[in-house]
Amino acid sequence: MSNDKAVIDEMLREARTIGVVGMSDKTWRASHNIGRYLKENGYRVVPVNPALNEVMGLKCYPDLGAADAAARAETGKGIDLVDVFRASENVPPIVDDVIRLGIPYLWLQDEVIHEEAVAKARAAGVKCVQDDCIFREHAARPELRGAR
Repeated sequence: MSNDKAVIDEMLREARTIGVVGMSDKTWRASHNIGRYLKENGYRVVPVNPALNEVMGLKCYPDLGAADAAARAETGKGIDLVDVFRASENVPPIVDDVIRLGIPYLWLQDEVIHEEAVAKARAAGVKCVQDDCIFREHAARPELRGAR
């Protein structure tokens, strides 16, 4: 199933707080660079990685539940979008968390594909993108840069 460009536009325009699942502290990793790009473009980035305490000066959370609770405590609103940098087989429990927490948007990065989990998320009302790069899609929309 291809991604809906209108959904991508909505996600990039409406999301304010992005939970980056699998964000790395290694500067050569895509998750690190894309997390930095999102932060530099006005999104509030909340790193999620149980192996780290901090990334780019940002507190890192062990799971989506802790990250969402921290976002709610700070701003009164939780995570709007979950950006996943994990292997496809790790997607189902992430989808379960997204649904349980009421997070409206799920983005699976390039080569992260799990049709069954995405179908479950969509059935629960979560708008999804899979096998696409949030950086590439955002950068292709110059009107969004610096608009936050």
